[in-house]
Amino acid sequence: QIHFAESGGGLAQPGGSLRLSCADPGIIFRIHDMGWFRQAPGREREMVAVITAGYKTTYAESVKDRFTISRENAKNTMYLQMNNLKSEDAAVYYCHIVRPDALEPVDDIWGQGTQVTISS
Repeated sequence: QIHFAESGGGLAQPGGSLRLSCADPGIIFRIHDMGWFRQAPGREREMVAVITAGYKTTYAESVKDRFTISRENAKNTMYLQMNNLKSEDAAVYYCHIVRPDALEPVDDIWGQGTQVTISS
C-alpha cells in the first residue's frame, strides 16, 4: 500500500520560495514515474510537474521556469523547488505515482498533501 508523506509547505510571500518533499519508504521508488499535483479551493486537481524514472521532466505552463522537480532514489524522496511564488500557486500539493507516458496519477487515492499559502 502506498503512503506518500508530503512536507515542506507553509506560508510564503509573493516572490518567495519553498521546497516540498515527498517520501514513501514502502515502494520501489526508483522504478516509478512520479508527479506533483495541486488543488486550490473550488478548483480541480491539476498536474504541476512530472519526473520519470529516467529523469525526464515535464511542467505545467504556469510553473515553467519557476519550479524544479527532482528525485533522490536512494532516499525514496522527490522534491519540488518552488521559486518566485505567485498568489495563484496557493493550493494543497500532493505527490503520486503517474502512469507511464502520461501526466496523470495511477489512481485517485491521495495522501494528506501539504498546504502552500501565499501572502504578503
